[in-house]
Amino acid sequence: MIINIIRIIEIFLFIITAFSVGYLFFFALMSLKENMPKHKEAKKKHKFLVLFPAYKEDIVIINSVEEFLKQEYPMELYDVLVISDHMSEETDNKLIELGAEVIKANYENSSKAKALNFAVNDRKDYDYDVIVIMDADNIVKEDFLIEMNNAYDAGNKAIQAHRVAKNRDTDMALLDAVSEEINNSIFRRGHVRIGMSSALIGSGMAFDFNWFKSHVHYLETAGEDKELEVLLLKQGIYIDFLNWVFVFDEKTRNRSAFANQRRRWVAAQFDILSQSIKDLPKAIWNRNWDYADKLIQWMMLPRIVVMGFSFSLAVILLFIDWVWAIKWWFIFFVLMYSFAMAIPDFLVDKKLKKTFHKLPLVFVVMIFNILRIKGVNKKYIHTKKGVK
Repeated sequence: MIINIIRIIEIFLFIITAFSVGYLFFFALMSLKENMPKHKEAKKKHKFLVLFPAYKEDIVIINSVEEFLKQEYPMELYDVLVISDHMSEETDNKLIELGAEVIKANYENSSKAKALNFAVNDRKDYDYDVIVIMDADNIVKEDFLIEMNNAYDAGNKAIQAHRVAKNRDTDMALLDAVSEEINNSIFRRGHVRIGMSSALIGSGMAFDFNWFKSHVHYLETAGEDKELEVLLLKQGIYIDFLNWVFVFDEKTRNRSAFANQRRRWVAAQFDILSQSIKDLPKAIWNRNWDYADKLIQWMMLPRIVVMGFSFSLAVILLFIDWVWAIKWWFIFFVLMYSFAMAIPDFLVDKKLKKTFHKLPLVFVVMIFNILRIKGVNKKYIHTKKGVK
């Protein structure tokens, strides 16, 4: 009797895990399809508002803005606006000298959502066409706005650029870089290559200004990118992904910052899922596959948890009944093969192989994060940049 109950539970867990692995495998495979063509050169040059929310970012913000202002796009057609929150007057003055505009915020409980609302309210009467959201540490190439303009002119109201790591100088930074590229392959490139919407990532994003202005007040939590996805996909607005347009992003260097960042992301995912899961039947009924896919995506456990869980059960079941273990070993290797397809070649080197011993630690961190997510999405957990 006990064996039968254990067997039923084991089969149930396998079905759930196998679904997640199958989903990741399919979109990793789709990401290998031939590159989609770039957008044609735009007939019109649109006007951009570029936002840099910056909370205590004195170390990195000046270099980021200085690099952004090197755009080949006409200077009269874009404004760079920094939302300076708890930064020094010296930093603000340097930004103004570079050619950026600065608005001063001083929230007791800061958040990116508050900064975006503040900035849009400051510019609500301006005649911008597109709004771009960056992180304070982001660096872009000189053609960034040209490519964004081409995509917007092609009819896209929501656009995500390809965010990549600008540093891989610690084990945690390298794992963070690899994780982001897996996300880019599965949740962005793999989706767009079969005509589905890309996932957003929080920076390197562009939106139709009027649409964003009328919806920004809905952003309330630390998961503002996920809130934006719900707003866009419920309305059937496609999110494009520009795989060839890079935004260089600083990766977390130490274990505590990595853990805090992941805890915030997990909390945001569970919170937005709890609010939106009721929409799943309607999304399927209305054939809104992008929104239905997004909700199903959020129902899945983090990849590292799926990997650790499937490997652990595969090992444990060897000592109970090796026949039971076969299917767990199978999906574990399918999952690892999915990761192999999703990780770009430039990240596969000796340094990456040396970081594998950190994976059990990351697995434990993610388990604890899942157990400690209560209330996290209502707080702002700042990830310090530019420090080791």
